[in-house]
Amino acid sequence: MPATSHPHPERAVRRRPRTRRFLAAAAGLAAVATVGALAAALPAAASAGESKGRPGGHTPGRYQDVQLLSFNDLHGNLEPPSGSSGRVTELQADGTTKTIDAGGVEYLATHLREARKGNPYSVTAAGGDMVGASPLISGLFHDEPTIEALNKLDLDVTSVGNHEFDEGAKELRRLQNGGCHPTAGCYTDKKFKGADFPYLAANVLDEKTGKPILKPYWVWKKKGVKVGFIGVTLEDTPGVVSAEGVKGLKFKDEVETINKYAKVLQRQGVKSIVALIHEGGLPASSSYNYDCDAGGAGNGISGPIVDIAKNITPSVDALVTGHTHAAYVCTIPDPAGKPRMVTSAASFGRLYTDTTLTYDRWTGDIARTSVKSANHVVTRTVPKATDMTSLISKWNTLAAPIGNRAIGHISADVPNTGTESPMGDLIADAQLWYGRELDAGTDLALMNPGGVRAGLTYAAKGSEGDGVVTYAEGFTVQPFSNTVNLQDFTGAQVIQALKEQVSGVNTAAPKILQPSANLTYTLDLTKTGADRVVTDSIKVNGTAIDPAATYRVATNSFLAGGGDGFTTLGQGTNDLVGADDLTALEQYLTANSSASAPIAPPVTNRITTVQ
Repeated sequence: MPATSHPHPERAVRRRPRTRRFLAAAAGLAAVATVGALAAALPAAASAGESKGRPGGHTPGRYQDVQLLSFNDLHGNLEPPSGSSGRVTELQADGTTKTIDAGGVEYLATHLREARKGNPYSVTAAGGDMVGASPLISGLFHDEPTIEALNKLDLDVTSVGNHEFDEGAKELRRLQNGGCHPTAGCYTDKKFKGADFPYLAANVLDEKTGKPILKPYWVWKKKGVKVGFIGVTLEDTPGVVSAEGVKGLKFKDEVETINKYAKVLQRQGVKSIVALIHEGGLPASSSYNYDCDAGGAGNGISGPIVDIAKNITPSVDALVTGHTHAAYVCTIPDPAGKPRMVTSAASFGRLYTDTTLTYDRWTGDIARTSVKSANHVVTRTVPKATDMTSLISKWNTLAAPIGNRAIGHISADVPNTGTESPMGDLIADAQLWYGRELDAGTDLALMNPGGVRAGLTYAAKGSEGDGVVTYAEGFTVQPFSNTVNLQDFTGAQVIQALKEQVSGVNTAAPKILQPSANLTYTLDLTKTGADRVVTDSIKVNGTAIDPAATYRVATNSFLAGGGDGFTTLGQGTNDLVGADDLTALEQYLTANSSASAPIAPPVTNRITTVQ
């Protein structure tokens, strides 16, 4: 499985117990685009703007271009992401590729503001996961800084994503409506006012009332132009979020929900409709500007969004998607067989999508033959938006006493890319070491790939010095506050858990657990389903695993609850719950590295992959 095939994994649990503890202790514009167009031009008699009418005055023309700017999966990345998380791959005219540094809200704000110039009919929307799994500057403060930044970005509307439920529905409502955190209180002398924009949650219902927990839709209006937005998150949110985060909630089918509210909007006279869907696809290319619609090898898109798009009513004119952290601008046929634009702008604020929707004032609908769209890089070669710089400075000042503390040393970058990543291996090793501190009988450790949110970079981000790992950097890698859990499993159960990586709900999109150094096996991708894990190759400490023996396994609380489809890992016995996973990583780095003896990135040879 290539590195690009595990793009998101969004793992969320109840978090921030350490927030209160530590807070108490802390007393141009060169956008390169890929264009996907349904057709090149408006009808011959059309005008995209205001046209002259009666002598001495102006009346609106029949056709009005509406600019839809969109992005998704920001995850609280206010500062430019580091390492590969802060780069995009661009396809060149000669077929080669190059990487471009991208992201950071100081630059995103500048790009969006420049894009809006000359477009009086402009609306900005997002596809969910604006918050959650956030770096320290936002996550430490329950993502209030990100909501403030989105307000300044003039975001008009967003769908919820699964990460909006990291801390439960009550906390999501606080982000929407404002107010100080119920336990951490207020962080500044100003009361948190909440989001200026509506969060849409059409398919997230309160189990008791059967009604959406937030608005299901919203209508943007300007001078007679009306565009409706319906927002949903993936139906499988309970499978990728802790049980506590979705307690009391029911998640409905995306297609069924969107089709339902499209009818509601039409009955209200709103015929131009955009769906904001926190579910996505896997593009054939890792370059953001590949031609999705060209056909042939290296083009196209797969994944859940394809079937969703093919079944959403034709009355919906465009789909803004997310969740997979991928970049694409594609057309997928609607149930009537007509092409419809489906977009995603990668993640972490590295791209934004600029879509032109041509509104027909005579019909109130979008002229679908004229829809065009392009992804643009949020380059860092433009001036920073000063209001964002001030916002970042304010929150960094509050976070600095915690975030700047050194917790370890590395000899080189520790990336989080690949089927088996150096960062994933390092975390698994840390959890095995920590597990043995709790119980010397701990045999092995397994880490879910989606819980590894970033890698570690050797180059200093601040004044700490090269090779120094700060608490803020560790927080960015593991922001969830999962606990480290020890459980007993039979060897047969360990084998079954490994097979669940590539079977059941993970058949189409495998989720490869990151193993501690003493667990090795072969992954044969030429086979199908569970057979891709070669049973006879599984060894612990160099010895073939014994199906009848008992093994003490360290995982995090997300996996221990059966998350990500690993139901077997939810069946362990003799539980022992330790501290949170970041504490385990911190203690491991502190005990096993120093300035004179930094820890080296693990060699990713624990899983032998056969392609």
